[in-house]
Formats: sequence, C-alpha cells, structure tokens
Amino acid sequence: MHRILAEHTVSMTELRKNPAQYFTDEPIAVLSNNKPAGYMLSASLFEAMIDLLEKQQANQQFTAKFRPTAEQLKAIALHGQALIEQATDEDLSEFSE
Repeated sequence: MHRILAEHTVSMTELRKNPAQYFTDEPIAVLSNNKPAGYMLSASLFEAMIDLLEKQQANQQFTAKFRPTAEQLKAIALHGQALIEQATDEDLSEFSE
C-alpha cells in the first residue's frame, strides 16, 4: 500500500492530455501503475509551502535552495507541458500504466 497525500489523483495517461489543468491550489497525486509518482500543484501553493517551511524551521536555519518566481514556475510548467505533448509512448515507457 502506498501513501497518497492528496484528495485527488490523476493517471500519467490523463496528465499527458492536458497537464496545465492540474496546477491547482490543491495538490493532485500523479499515479503511475497505481503508485504515486509525484504531485502537481500551483505556483502559489508551492510558494506558500516553502514560506511555511522556512518559518517553521527558522531556528534550524532552513533556507529553500530552489526559489523560482511564479513567472519562472509558469515557464517551467509550460516547458514541461510541451515536452509531455511531444513525447512518444517510447519516451514515456517507464511511466506506462
């Protein structure tokens, strides 16, 4: 049994069809072979999570090493969407269901 830390899930097959729709203000678990492979979330939610981690761990001197802006995250997401749309089944063979 695998731990899924989201109320909603999407398969890799469905994700490939329109990845941008899964960048929401709630995490969405991405499943590969019915196992969580990762999570999709909006830039604002990701930023809020990093801010919360930094506040909670201020005494431990935690600093996020990956701090892109919302614009950079959008560009990364669009680039990822383009790569997924252009990928062949062979390219994505390790993510088959």
